Amino acid sequence: MGEIQRMGADLIDQEVTIAGFMEANRGKGAICFVDLRDGTGTTQVFLKGDNVGDEALDMVQRMTRESTLQFTGTVSQKRPPKTKEGEPTPPPAYEVVATSVTVIARAEAPLPLGVTDTVHVALDTRLDNRFLDLRRAQVNAMFRLRGSVLQYGREALIAEGFFETHTPKIVATATEGGTDLFPMMYFETPAFLNQSPQLYKQLCMSGGLERVFEVGPAFRAEKHDTYRHLNEFISFDIECSWANDDDVMGVLERMIHHIWKSVAEDDSCMAHINTINAYRATQDEEPIEVIVPELPFPRLSYCDAIATIKAKGGSIEWGDDIDAENSDLLAEDLPQFYFLPRWPMDLKPFYIHHVEGEIGSTGKQLSRGFDLNFGRDELTSGGQREHRMDVLIENLKDMELDPEEFEFYVAGFRHGVPPHAGWGLGVERILMKLTGAKNVRETVLFPRDRRRVSP
Repeated sequence: MGEIQRMGADLIDQEVTIAGFMEANRGKGAICFVDLRDGTGTTQVFLKGDNVGDEALDMVQRMTRESTLQFTGTVSQKRPPKTKEGEPTPPPAYEVVATSVTVIARAEAPLPLGVTDTVHVALDTRLDNRFLDLRRAQVNAMFRLRGSVLQYGREALIAEGFFETHTPKIVATATEGGTDLFPMMYFETPAFLNQSPQLYKQLCMSGGLERVFEVGPAFRAEKHDTYRHLNEFISFDIECSWANDDDVMGVLERMIHHIWKSVAEDDSCMAHINTINAYRATQDEEPIEVIVPELPFPRLSYCDAIATIKAKGGSIEWGDDIDAENSDLLAEDLPQFYFLPRWPMDLKPFYIHHVEGEIGSTGKQLSRGFDLNFGRDELTSGGQREHRMDVLIENLKDMELDPEEFEFYVAGFRHGVPPHAGWGLGVERILMKLTGAKNVRETVLFPRDRRRVSP
């Protein structure tokens, strides 16, 4: 459909066959107009009984919305609309004058939700009928844009010398420790869905693969029920040998910069953004802008963040996690992307590295872990990993984890491991920032959260 509108002048009088969803039909008697839509756009089809036969014309006039139809006909320039004096003439538009029609599948009526309506529909209703919701222009645009984000993210990492790999999603041991796991039986053996590829990425470093990335699912049995939490999500994960936390923060900010810049320069991506903005306008929402972030991103250490929050009147002490309310205070000065490096070791996982002598204001050990935030929202956690086996075992014990349960992982550190670092970035949270989505479920085809396991 889109090709007919883009290349219509070159297709005049040529025979074409098009198929799609019937968005609307208009007309009675001897003529009918159909708006036919596919993933590339919408084209008007003009039918006359003299061309397609009275029976076919009557069938189309009685056809239900969203039925799938196929038309064969010739391309013609539409009659230009009337304009007032002084108004510019709109660019030419094209239609198909049908000579035959085939009904591929008739849609049941009434539809469970409108496809072209701008009336607000509850998210749960939309997700229950996601197959139909995906036909809505702004929703369709979201997922086409998501595909481009994945493409550009991969491009950036490959350009940095990384190659793609995949790690197991059925595991015997918790990656992060704790109880936020989905248990299952793997034949006769208890197992879990993996929370993260973290431990396996590190074993790749032990194996000399040096620069790997993965784009894949992770599973968290967290009982959060918020606008930004899912129990199954897709993340970009990297691991890099001979690197520290500063090195991989650089990889991360360059990847995000590449994604934003590529979207801003890609006409098809910006067409998707415009489609989303057109819908936002009907909901009285501000349009989104694709503002390419400047490099490097600001760095605000954990210690400085605590001082900033206190200076703004926030309630926090050194060693506390930074909650949403206090993140709002930081976002007043840092509304876009910024890093929060050098967190207390007590707030980071056992596999995060620390340097003796790097201590906070209370004298407690700092880590080489970092977060990436966008305003108030955390997007990424990462850091330099602990490559010293004796320290790693002590970290496990300090966090009341049994090293024997992590033997497959600890064994990878017995024969020399390079210093290494990495991070994980949720694709859905990136999409939220790029598209202005208010709920992470908007960015997932079939989201899995605390209350939803179907469709």
